[in-house]
Amino acid sequence: MKKLIRVLSFLIVLFAFSISIASAQTHRRWSHRKKDAVIGAGAGAATGAIISHDKSKGAIIGGAVGAGAGYLHGRKKDKQAGTISK
Repeated sequence: MKKLIRVLSFLIVLFAFSISIASAQTHRRWSHRKKDAVIGAGAGAATGAIISHDKSKGAIIGGAVGAGAGYLHGRKKDKQAGTISK
């Protein structure tokens, strides 16, 4: 179980770094939606793994819930900033 959590955490971090490197090469900024979804996924996965008795299941569910909540929060910030319509 611990090995699975470590692998999932490593993949999330690797994914975030690869996106940041790719975006740095094109000089495009992340939208609030994308940035908050990644932050929410990491925080949710960590929280889910800590709280749950089944660590891997807790990390997966927490990551999904955190990503969804982060996306919605970022979408609200994008609307307030006027970067997306409707």
